[in-house]
Order: sequence, then C-alpha cells, then structure tokens
Amino acid sequence: MEVKGFYYNKEGAQALKKSSLRQFAPLMVAMVGLPGRGKSLLAKRLSRYLNYTGDITKVYDISEYRRKHMKKYTTHDMFRADNLPAWRIRQQSFREALEDAADWLKRPDSQIAILDGPNVSRSQRQEIYDLVYGQLGYRVMFIECVCEDPVMLERNFKEILQYSADYRDMATEEALKDLTNKMAHYKAQYESPTLGSIWGLPCPMVKLLDGGDGGVIAHGVTGTKESKILAYISTPRPWQQTLYFSRHGESEFNVVGKIGGDAPLSPRGRLYSQCLAKHIHALKIPSLQVWTSTLQRTRATSANIQAPQQHLHELDEIFSGDCEGFTYEDLQEHFPKELALRDKEKLKYRYPRGESYIDVTQRLTPVLTQLECETNVLTVSHQAVLRCILGYFLETPPDEIPYVHVPLHTIIKITLQGFNYNMETVKMPIDCVDTNRAKPTNCSESRTKEDVFKTIPAHFDSVAAIQNLNLCT
Repeated sequence: MEVKGFYYNKEGAQALKKSSLRQFAPLMVAMVGLPGRGKSLLAKRLSRYLNYTGDITKVYDISEYRRKHMKKYTTHDMFRADNLPAWRIRQQSFREALEDAADWLKRPDSQIAILDGPNVSRSQRQEIYDLVYGQLGYRVMFIECVCEDPVMLERNFKEILQYSADYRDMATEEALKDLTNKMAHYKAQYESPTLGSIWGLPCPMVKLLDGGDGGVIAHGVTGTKESKILAYISTPRPWQQTLYFSRHGESEFNVVGKIGGDAPLSPRGRLYSQCLAKHIHALKIPSLQVWTSTLQRTRATSANIQAPQQHLHELDEIFSGDCEGFTYEDLQEHFPKELALRDKEKLKYRYPRGESYIDVTQRLTPVLTQLECETNVLTVSHQAVLRCILGYFLETPPDEIPYVHVPLHTIIKITLQGFNYNMETVKMPIDCVDTNRAKPTNCSESRTKEDVFKTIPAHFDSVAAIQNLNLCT
C-alpha cells in the first residue's frame, strides 16, 4: 500500500492512521547521517528556532554521552564495527541519550526533543521508533543529512577539527588522518533509511542534500510541528555568517526620556549617523545590505551608508499604545498600576492598546528566519527589537530578553563560530544618554515614587539642554 511517499504493509498503514490521532503529542526528531554532514549545526539551529517560536525544545548529543564513558578520546579504532568493547560503549551512549530524551518529553511543558547523532543502522532507528512511538505514543521524525559536495565536506571537516572536543589535544595532521579513518568506519556500517522503500518506517522522514543547497526530499510529513520543521530546514543557511546591528542615533525623545513615538535625531544622533557610515565604509563589507525600521530615526541613521537599504515595519520599535510619548515619570503619575504590572512581568506585559515583547518576537519571526539565511547585513533598529533579535541568536532565556543591554551609539557584530554566535561591540565616540532601565526590586502597585525613580535612566528636561555639551566623548 502506498501512502504519502511510503510503501507500507497493512500494519504500517494502520500505524500512519493512528498517528493522525497524536497531532498534539510530543515529537522526537532523530538526526541521521555520517559525521561531517552538518547534523549538529542543523540540530542547534533548529532548536534555537523552535524555542524562540514557542516550541520548547532540547538537543541530546549522543557524542556527549560517549565522552562521559570515555573521558579521553583515543583513536578512530573505537568506531570500528569489530571493536566490540567500544561498540558496547557507543550503544550504551545511544540508549542513554535516547532514554533521557524520551524522559524529558514526558514533562508537561516539553514539546520537541532532538536526538543528535549518526544513528546509522536500521536497528537503531527501529529502537527509536519502538520506544517513542510504540511505547510512549509520541511522534517521531527522522532527518537524514547527506553531503557529496567536496568543498562543503572539506569545510565541515575543518570545523570538526577546530571545534570538536575529540580533537582538542591532537595535532591537525594527526586529527585529519584520524577523522578520515573514522569516516571510513562509519561508511562501512551505514544503512541509509532509503526513503519510500519497504525499509522506511511509518513516520515522517526528510533527506537534506548538501545542507539544503542540493534540495530536500520529504516523505510522509504530517503534523504541525513536523511541517514547521520541514519549512525551516528547506531553506539553505550560510556556514559562515557575520551580522551587524545598531540602534538608531540618539533621538530627541531619548534626550528627554520619552518612550515610543517617531522623533527625529538629536544633534548627537545626527553626528552618530555620520560616524556609523564612516566606520561601516572602512570595513569594506562585501555585498552589504542595510535593513532598518520605517521610523524616521533609523532611516536618518542609515542615510549616509552607501548600500542597498530596506525599510521594514517588522523592525519598528515596540508600540507603547496609550503610553506613546510618555516619560517614566509620566507613567508613574498617570498609569502607576500599568507601570507596576510591566515591571512585574516585562516579557508578557502589553501596553494599553499597544504591544508586548512577546508580540514583538512574533512579528520578528519572518525577519529572523530570513536574516539567518543572510550574511553581511547591518540592521538598524530599536532597543526592544534588537533585544529580541540578539536574544534569538545568543539564545538568551525569554525572561531576560527585556533586560538585554543594547546601548545607543554602539555597533554590535555577531559571528557564527562552530554552532554558536560570538558577539563583539564597538562604542562610537559620540556621547549619548543611557536608556537602559534595570528591573526594579520593588514591583508592587503600592510602591512609592522614590522606589520607581531609582531605576529611571537619567535624562534632560529639553533637547536644548545638550546644545552646549561636548558632542564627542
């Protein structure tokens, strides 16, 4: 019987029918493939995306379990099929990772576990399916990473040699030889899922070719979580990536402590615009793109940069609704309850007829998924928006995102290194106010004005007050 790309026997067809009753069950995603095919990077990126978009996800790396049993990596011999003691350790590591992932899925809030490892044998994949689907009644999805592009393979091998704990203490030439032999051992044991044949398990299977550059083959993909994952991994993403970020230059509202609005730049903000352009041009970034919000302060900040520019509503600052144009002192005077509620739970709090940080993260999702596919992009946006964007790439816990420090007149650079992003900052020598507000210790509605004012950033009474100040630090 043929169903959605698979060839099933009667039992398999019945299993697929039953799976439709489990649409809201937790999901186990099992990676499949030889070393150096991009499985771990994909698992990491997928976890980052799923967590950000609300599906609580955790990666279980089988190699980390193996390292617990073998404190120091010796040689490729441990991956030979005829090395029974080492094979037992690898099997034990596989089962421990699988069982821990399955146990984690039993928690009330857990939604997706990613089992990161080769999983090269049919027996291993059958074991995953039998435990997760057969015993627990959860959903299973396999993602096979295949790579035949020699340039991509060479790049992946270099990253393994640079970042893998197995080769940390090994000379480069020795490590490369060892990795090559390890690859040969895995190839000898590799049994491809052979999508669409009698060997296919009755669950979603996806084959990713050359990191997505060579296409994606999908069979039996049903369910909202699986479809979401398929959509994400179907877009190729760069293996080397550098992104730049900056808030707009200091605005007139910043100077006087007001929030929201569409204020123009202050004199110091206009000077930062010139300084930013000069700095960016000096970097000579190839194929640079500039993305800004639609508000005048970001467009004015990027106006001097010689590069293609896009102005996106998704990058607009968090909308303060009825509180637009207020200072924190005004909020305490007119909306003390609202300010206290926001201080208690800044992530979820929504301004009256305005937005919350969660609203901002949701409208940013399409921008983030596209930004993750780009390199050499300068994003000029706003404090709350850049908190959410940086929180995504740096995997900041959600409750901490509203307190990420994103200062004015500072260029932020993030670079993909291995599986994670590294952040660097460059402060431009143009003075400005500090708009960062720390979380108050007293968030009760009955607190005094003095308690509130302790955390309000210093500001001026008027824009004219900065006219006679030094513009540069």
